Amino acid sequence: MKSRIIRGVSKNARFFVVNSTEVVQKALDIHKCSPTAIAGFGRFLTAGLIMGASLKGNDMLSLITDTDGPVNNMVVTADANGHIKGYLSNPQADLPLKPIVNQPDVANLIGKGSLRVIKDMGLKEPYVGLSEIQTGEIATDIAYYYVTSEQTPTVIALGVDLQDEHTVRSAGGYMVQLFPGADEHFIDLLEAKIKAIRNITELFKGGMDLERIVKLLYEDMSDESYEKLVEDYEILEEKEVSYYCDCNKDKYYKGLITLGKDEILNLLEELKGTIETECHFCGKKYQFTKEDFKEFLEGK
Repeated sequence: MKSRIIRGVSKNARFFVVNSTEVVQKALDIHKCSPTAIAGFGRFLTAGLIMGASLKGNDMLSLITDTDGPVNNMVVTADANGHIKGYLSNPQADLPLKPIVNQPDVANLIGKGSLRVIKDMGLKEPYVGLSEIQTGEIATDIAYYYVTSEQTPTVIALGVDLQDEHTVRSAGGYMVQLFPGADEHFIDLLEAKIKAIRNITELFKGGMDLERIVKLLYEDMSDESYEKLVEDYEILEEKEVSYYCDCNKDKYYKGLITLGKDEILNLLEELKGTIETECHFCGKKYQFTKEDFKEFLEGK
């Protein structure tokens, strides 16, 4: 199943629902994460896809954590076209499953610290928001960011379900953000619904697609048939999303020549004639020899 996202609006809110299974599987394949690390990193990627879906044109978004848990730092970068990439500093970090519930201990793997949200919207300076990671539960901490940094009441749910340590059975999430002056009755009904419905990966397991999940969020629980809506909504966009890295050899070349001629010559000598770089986001390697730097070293 292709990863995809839908977004839409109703009178009192806007919503995003995403199936990120294929994206999280690609991240697992690239970074060789432990089961607990991919449970946390997969949630972070899913949050990035949702937040990226609110961008326009060529806008870019980066989410960066700095925490005291074993996983240390995580970085994701998303654009308005459904592309996302990311890396984590300690993908092999792992913890035992939480007792009783038998679920990955994501909160303690991530720990506490800070979250930076950087939005590049083509202005002279990017927007930078900073908030506290209080719980290590990605959804809770993203919601806290929206309330404190953007003054936007937000409900967000994220999930990753593994079939085994190499296979993502399902991953996804949803976010509902209230418009200014939202009706308090709608807010109460929404909060009750979120508490009542199952985890999103369980909804996927039960055969629900994204459109059905949106309808579930808006169905009135006071109606036994669940056919009556709390309020009408409109789906504005549906698109595929993917793990996509835009690295290439030219980007690394431009980065290397900023070191200067002397440093490049020293590196070539130390590394026996070949400088090798590796992309943090996708693991692809690029090799450079003295011939690659010929024009630069000759001052052309």
